[in-house]
Amino acid sequence: MPNHYAIVLAAGQGTRMKSKLYKVLHPVCGKPMVEHVVEQINHLNVDEIVTVVGHGAEAVEAHLKENSSFVQQTEQLGTAHAVMQARPLLEDKEGITLVLCGDTPLLTSDTLSELIMYHNEKKAKATVLTAVTENPTGYGRIVRSDLGIVEQIVEQKDATDQIKAIKEINTGTFCFDNKALFAALQKVTNDNAQEEFYLTDVIGILREQNEVVAAYSMHDFSESLGVNDRVALAEAQRLMQKRINIKHMQQGVSILNPLTTHIGSDVVIGADTIIEPGVRLKGHTVIGEDCVISGDTEIIDSTIGDKVVIRSSSIEESVVGNEVQVGPYAHLRPQSKLGDTVKIGNFVEVKNATIDQGSKIPHLSYIGDADVGQDVNIGCGSITVNYDGTNKHRTSIGDHVFVGCNSNLLAPVTIESHSFIAAGSTITKNVPEHALAIARARQTNKEGYAKKFGYSKK
Repeated sequence: MPNHYAIVLAAGQGTRMKSKLYKVLHPVCGKPMVEHVVEQINHLNVDEIVTVVGHGAEAVEAHLKENSSFVQQTEQLGTAHAVMQARPLLEDKEGITLVLCGDTPLLTSDTLSELIMYHNEKKAKATVLTAVTENPTGYGRIVRSDLGIVEQIVEQKDATDQIKAIKEINTGTFCFDNKALFAALQKVTNDNAQEEFYLTDVIGILREQNEVVAAYSMHDFSESLGVNDRVALAEAQRLMQKRINIKHMQQGVSILNPLTTHIGSDVVIGADTIIEPGVRLKGHTVIGEDCVISGDTEIIDSTIGDKVVIRSSSIEESVVGNEVQVGPYAHLRPQSKLGDTVKIGNFVEVKNATIDQGSKIPHLSYIGDADVGQDVNIGCGSITVNYDGTNKHRTSIGDHVFVGCNSNLLAPVTIESHSFIAAGSTITKNVPEHALAIARARQTNKEGYAKKFGYSKK
């Protein structure tokens, strides 16, 4: 079996994006376009991936450094010139080389695998991945002989009216015999309307040498979408999201309104979970089985257990156990960890805190930099006062503690198990086990005093 290589073209500036962000790093469903491309190539178990970088090279390399080698294209003189930059790494190697564009995030490994198989079956030196579309404007056209043999690829700006009428287009993805590719590249010229070195000219050069040139037509034209502006970016997002949502529904997830549900490409969801409209699941989020995630919830890089109900809340970089209830309008900030059967109610914020099994924080509380034991009840309006203006401090609350409403726990402080905090207390000292802590001023009533300030009509 021949070795397999891949060259990813990612050096263009992408001026039509009108963006400070380098084009191939614009995200589609939460992941840069070029990462989608490289991920699909990796499914093919290729021997080496070489990414051609130029504008924004450092940023692209930072995203792909674990999966690719890199070569620089300091001047953007065309696609053939870009591929030539990989010559020092690949020229002398035997095998098959895929050439892909870094702005085609919808390409799938299945299609690439079919392209390679077809290339091998035809014993071709080059195989073009093509597609048929009713509106081929802007694409290079596949020119075939009367026998259906591929003769050349003509770019839109160099095409006659007759060639422009052809509906089979070049997707920009190719499969080459590696040595034949680099030999032909040295014969490419820039004698065209753009004065660029076109990779597509390799097809004509190989045909003139009587080499076998094939074309494989993909089944789904949408996979060929190249993103050059924000309009195409939005379309790629729509198509990718549809693909992702369908995959989850086929695996037993109920998505009540796929058009308003946004799920990242790396998200994992268990069977019989219900995703309501307006939900956004991002990053490396994992959601268990039998959960209900209600509208306007956003979950980022978090792990959610089984049988969890989350209502209109925000969860970031956190871990949620089984049978937990969150929300509505709760916020779990990074490094929050909820044990099984915990309840986090409305307008509760948790940050860098562990809430153990069975504990409840029903409403209007802030629990930050804290360790809360089992079966603890934290009353409305309670706060762990964790910041002294310079440093953050932790609060430790034992098992079976009751914290009354509107209590302030000034960290660092420890509340031992089975203790009770009276409502309205400001706790500055450790509370022993089984103790009742009261820290509030004694009430004093001054008769008739309110009349001095006009609070009484009599």
